[in-house]
Amino acid sequence: MSGKLAGRVAIVVGGGQTEGETIGNGRAACLTYAREGAGVLVVDRDPAAAEQTVTLVREQDGQAHPLQADITSETDCRGIPEAALAAFGRIDILHNNVGIVPGGPTEQLTARQWRTGFEVNLTGMWLTCKYVLPHLRAQGSGTVINISSMAGLMAGGEAIAYVTSKAAVNSMTRSLALQYAPHGVRVNAIAPGMMDTPMGVDHLARTIGASRDEIAAQRAAAVPMGHQGTSWDVANAALFLASDDAAYITGVVLPIDGGYTLQTGS
Repeated sequence: MSGKLAGRVAIVVGGGQTEGETIGNGRAACLTYAREGAGVLVVDRDPAAAEQTVTLVREQDGQAHPLQADITSETDCRGIPEAALAAFGRIDILHNNVGIVPGGPTEQLTARQWRTGFEVNLTGMWLTCKYVLPHLRAQGSGTVINISSMAGLMAGGEAIAYVTSKAAVNSMTRSLALQYAPHGVRVNAIAPGMMDTPMGVDHLARTIGASRDEIAAQRAAAVPMGHQGTSWDVANAALFLASDDAAYITGVVLPIDGGYTLQTGS
């Protein structure tokens, strides 16, 4: 590895997700950041999952510490930068990865599902930004990377709470980028498309009662490049945005989708 993040510290929120052999976007980001020299605070609601990621990082001679936190709790979010500073002494990167797909189309969606979707997908990201950004502003440098979705760039009525909340993440990202650019802080988003991840394939297969292979094949067939992406594709994009290679980039929503959104005119 090239050491692009040597001496830096990354907070990865949602860094424990995995299912079987399938690694989620957050865990892939943790491993990629660590391989490039960053110390990583692995934040996850599931402490065992966070510990597993930390173990994987340390097995590759990286530096990582776990933190159990629920982003729907403002108290927990307030403690995230405190934990990073206690473990590493600084913060350079905030990587927001937590998200859920609540309910279905409008007439079947409950008000509780709608609220939960926004609480996790949008408010949780805002809360982590609220408590980490003051530290980045004070040091005059740093970057925030919000994991959005291609769904936020499209119209998709079958998952209206997810689509709408991810569109709001994109808008929040651009607003924060403009607000913090004068302070040397960059804020960008990544919009993954059809990815072979636990949330993208396994969760969907369970929800509709189909096999994993069937869902994976359907998703791959919808992509112009003919295959799904992986969590490593998302992690590599995040590495670029977190590094000095992207020093003049802020406020973008970067699709990582094999050309999928080109079919919609987005």
